[in-house]
Amino acid sequence: MADGPDLDALAALYRDLHAHPELAFAEHRTAGLVAERLTVLGYQVTTGVGGTGVVGVLTRGSGPTVLLRADMDGLPVLEQTGLPYASTAHGVDANGADVPVMHACGHDMHVACLLGAAAELSGDEAWRGTLLLVFQPAEEAGKGAQAMLDDGLYTLFPVPDIVLGQHVMPLPAGVLGVHGGPAMAGADALRIVLHGKGGHGSRPETTVDPIVMAAATVLRLQGIVPGEVAARETAVLTVGALRAGTAPNIIPDHAELLLSLRHYDDKVHETIRAAIDRIVRAEATASGAAKDPEITTMVSFPALVNDPTATAKLTEVFNAGVGLALDPGPVTGSEDVGLLATAAGVPCVYWFLGGSDPALFAGVTSIEGAREIVAGLPSNHSPLFAPVVEPTIRTGVAALTAAARTWLGSFTELD
Repeated sequence: MADGPDLDALAALYRDLHAHPELAFAEHRTAGLVAERLTVLGYQVTTGVGGTGVVGVLTRGSGPTVLLRADMDGLPVLEQTGLPYASTAHGVDANGADVPVMHACGHDMHVACLLGAAAELSGDEAWRGTLLLVFQPAEEAGKGAQAMLDDGLYTLFPVPDIVLGQHVMPLPAGVLGVHGGPAMAGADALRIVLHGKGGHGSRPETTVDPIVMAAATVLRLQGIVPGEVAARETAVLTVGALRAGTAPNIIPDHAELLLSLRHYDDKVHETIRAAIDRIVRAEATASGAAKDPEITTMVSFPALVNDPTATAKLTEVFNAGVGLALDPGPVTGSEDVGLLATAAGVPCVYWFLGGSDPALFAGVTSIEGAREIVAGLPSNHSPLFAPVVEPTIRTGVAALTAAARTWLGSFTELD
């Protein structure tokens, strides 16, 4: 049995990863560090799975196969934390532009914790079965899990009996959030191009103004959720970008909208997608558009659904020896880790790892009070997002290790 994680070494690794973030499918340095450390620990390591993904396998006789997953990519965000290990890195985004890069969603913490758990489990001779450690690229793009599956994840490696993982959030460090059933929303990212007829700004009567068309479309789109989704259901539709034009006196010939849709239910998803299509095409027709609009799905993946039985079991394990496990309810953020479970036809349990300074929650005696504090903290994707190193790493390693041991067999059980 291992003596416990080397928390100082893991903290140093975390700070290094935080200072050197990489964008989706460009996680080359991170993947190299992961592969090197897994190899030293005795795992069979394969790199380049799904682009920049890394898979480590450790087998000890017959028994269950447990998949532990961590994502690796950063975001195009300019860090403003002021930390001594703050990122100054830059990368190239999908449009070829140079952008600042930050681990604004905590994937550096995920990698550090899973490597810590990998060390703990490699030094533990008491379990039996197979560990399948998946370090996934491009979660922020919503494409990394599918890329690894398409690259033969379950033909090159054993099919798991359960998929497990965690995501750091601005909950108190030392607290875990575990919710059975739909836990994170399904997500679509859509690109809409509206075609007008360009011309001089002084003669709008000779044009079809796509900016006016886009503005009318945005207003109508914002009526879908309150107007077409039942009050008992949950959905979020966000227009994250409206791009058009180059000068004050030029009416452009097209406008672009970027949309984000979140949902928990397939029927709600179908209703909203149909409404988007109807509204976009109707507004284009009403405006006398030069041609039909283009509606492109850039990313689409289903809601993350935690297996209720496995979730209840793991909640007991967490409360017995890892940290306080609470049910935060479903959140409208999204994750593609569920695809790894769906593709294998096995249960998934994905939990939230508290990363905020526990001192901020001193004196709080209710979940409602804690939620008020969380609401005022920098959230994931904020340029100010920065988990406290401890006890976040300690708890994250313990949670992953305990979760794996819960489903791995033991020599006593299987002999």
